[in-house]
Amino acid sequence: MQPLAGRRVYFVGIGGAGLSAYAFLARAWGAEVRGWDRTETPYLRALEGVRVDLGGEPAPPEGWEAVVSTAFAGSVPGRSRAEFLAELVSLAPGRALVVSGTHGKTTTTAMIAFVLRELGRDPSWLVGGEIPQLGGNAGAGAGWLVVEGDESDRTVEVLQPEIAVVTNVELDHHATFASVAEVEELFDRWLAGVPHAVRGWELEPVSFELAVPGEHNRQNAATALAALELAGVPRTDAEPVLAKFAGAGRRFEPVGEAGGVTVVDDYAHHPSELAATLAAARLRGGRVLVLFQPHLPSRTRHLWRELGQTLTAADAACVTDVYAARERPLVGVTGKLVVEAASEARPGMPVGWAPTVEEGARLVAAWARPGDLVLTVGAGDVNRAGPLILEALR
Repeated sequence: MQPLAGRRVYFVGIGGAGLSAYAFLARAWGAEVRGWDRTETPYLRALEGVRVDLGGEPAPPEGWEAVVSTAFAGSVPGRSRAEFLAELVSLAPGRALVVSGTHGKTTTTAMIAFVLRELGRDPSWLVGGEIPQLGGNAGAGAGWLVVEGDESDRTVEVLQPEIAVVTNVELDHHATFASVAEVEELFDRWLAGVPHAVRGWELEPVSFELAVPGEHNRQNAATALAALELAGVPRTDAEPVLAKFAGAGRRFEPVGEAGGVTVVDDYAHHPSELAATLAAARLRGGRVLVLFQPHLPSRTRHLWRELGQTLTAADAACVTDVYAARERPLVGVTGKLVVEAASEARPGMPVGWAPTVEEGARLVAAWARPGDLVLTVGAGDVNRAGPLILEALR
């Protein structure tokens, strides 16, 4: 259970959802762990006792091997996160199961890990998001290693698990892939090289009641069940446990209620994800108001029309400027493009433009009235808006 004993690993970008999980597992498997990040993040809470250098420039100590986040690739020498994750998968004391796909991979990975743990199968897991019922984004056990694999930088292509899962296939990362055909080719090659494969889009959504809303989660659950069966878990054992899964952080996550208005936060950033989130919100009844933050200039440049059209399923929407994340801003690519598309697709719909999250929170709070559901949506830092909206409504 100590396959990394004697290793000293320095994680550059240790505060991110991915590398924080890898650091957790590396320490559990015997490595001495340190790291660097620009600022403190919530993911560092699970790494208590690990020395983390904050701010300045990353400087891996002599004698330590560096593992570098995609966000800092090229600026700091060291192994890529893909290479290190491939090693973790190959060293798993149990067997490995990797979940990838364009949408739903975080939830599906978490569903599988949750069922395995609740049934006493002692899994390890690496998930790209906070999973409250699992106590975080990583865990270490002696059973299956359950991993969320990322296609955004082709990381998943180097992973060689016993079971490979692809939830669905769309074009989401325009800086990496030129077409959906390229994404399909990537997943086809990957699935062809593993002993067992699950293709989520070929499955019927589950019919039993889940704790998480939406047709997309019924599809995620079907995919998780198929993977669990391949891992040796009978469907009759898995279903009642899966029904209790309460979701991943920032996946239709309740923030609070004030003045009769409910605020929910969601990570959706692609038109398909946004449509699924709005459909789930509609199941509740009442008006649905959205504060949406576009994510990545490259994605916004390609999908601004689709994003705007999808927002018209809400009763009112406010759009902030683009969260650039790892990319540089592009001239002329702002959240205003999404506003224009929504206004064109549904004339007369209340659509607002707010350059900042704070301004957007104030506008949506001013629109809200008792019985409304307010969604804060996006893969950036729009989750900061939920508490601001609630404060304005009190």
